[in-house]
Amino acid sequence: MPPDTIVAIATAAGRGAVGVVRLSGPDTRRIATAILGEMPAPRRAVLRRFRDAAGETLDEGLACYFPAPASFTGEHVLELQGHGGAFVLDRVLKRVLELGARMARPGEFTERAFLNGRMDLAQAEAVADLIDAGTSAAARAAVRSLQGEFSARIRGLQSQLTELRIQVEAAIDFPDEDIDFAGHGAMQDRLTRLEATFDEITAAARQGALLREGLSVVIAGKPNAGKSSLLNRLAGDDVAIVTPLPGTTRDLLRQQVQVDGLTVNLVDTAGLRTAADMVEEEGIRRARAEMQRADRVLYVSEAVGGDGSAGSESADDLEGLALDVPVTRVVNKIDLFGRQPGEEVHRGAPRLFVSAKTGAGMELLRGHLKTVAGFTESAGAFSARRRHLDALARARALLQRAAEALRRADAVELCAEDLRLAQRALSEITGEFSSDDLLGEIFGSFCIGK
Repeated sequence: MPPDTIVAIATAAGRGAVGVVRLSGPDTRRIATAILGEMPAPRRAVLRRFRDAAGETLDEGLACYFPAPASFTGEHVLELQGHGGAFVLDRVLKRVLELGARMARPGEFTERAFLNGRMDLAQAEAVADLIDAGTSAAARAAVRSLQGEFSARIRGLQSQLTELRIQVEAAIDFPDEDIDFAGHGAMQDRLTRLEATFDEITAAARQGALLREGLSVVIAGKPNAGKSSLLNRLAGDDVAIVTPLPGTTRDLLRQQVQVDGLTVNLVDTAGLRTAADMVEEEGIRRARAEMQRADRVLYVSEAVGGDGSAGSESADDLEGLALDVPVTRVVNKIDLFGRQPGEEVHRGAPRLFVSAKTGAGMELLRGHLKTVAGFTESAGAFSARRRHLDALARARALLQRAAEALRRADAVELCAEDLRLAQRALSEITGEFSSDDLLGEIFGSFCIGK
């Protein structure tokens, strides 16, 4: 148990009806007695006056005491729920600090819950994900992870890997027993089933990561192709200035939209051309850099010709960009030619025909974004992060390598080692194996007081 007691205001900044000051640590009982005059009964909300060193009333509200280990952090915890004015809360906070507590770091309450075994690392991250959830689907996924469903599935994988290791290492330790593990029998069947379980959990985690982080989409193209109009149509609001003048958009313009529960982080960019001045040149440089960081680029071009086709010029321009990310060509302004919206594949890349002005083809585009993201409205998604997906991918690759080694009579030790490393990769998700740097990065992203 840490030797110090931490304190923070646990409610949002600003004026409100109720404000909460939260304490956790070994000195909580002493501090509570000094402020309240007596210790409140455990796990009951009692009305008390919060007093300063001279006995004057700072505020009056509810005090809730949770003795260790049955508390959020696993330590003695006290919550002082008073009036939500910033000045009043600050007075109570200062009094607690006078009594020997120190200010909590961002996420330190949840970090202590993790260190004291009240939750694992995946559950701790789900706390922040629930706070940040922007949709009901994202909130449901965060609750599932917070309740331990994701962690339970990971531990199930680890348990199956342990059973496999026992069999493989038994064959290594007792070679005279002639244990048949390298055939295509029950052992191979278990490996196949385990690989399928990996894929199932990874799919659910990938959906959770999409719910949490969203899809990063950059809208690019030549000037006056209708990029800003497309952004406005997808956003359902006039968030970008639209004029007939080339070079109107000179800097990156970001807008977050929801597509049937999928968060799409849109970035409108400067038109790609030879810059007219230094400001536009910088805008184009930023546009190109943002395109390389995106999950997908929507390259917008104008419909041309009597039939509203795309023309070859825009396709050549796109190939000249040499992008390392997936690209969807969006042919805009089909309303000028009376063309119907549609989707086709051209030169191996998807191409959509739309009108940002009339809205024709927008539902087609929204559906396309969901498809390329691999997003489904799954009821079993877990709140997950990119580091979880990376750990699952590494563990899955090691399992596959172990399966290949298992088929070779001279590679039994390699199989056992790969299974061990796969277990270790999975343990990074729940925090059974993690570096201090990783913990600092994760909990440092939390808000103070959580």
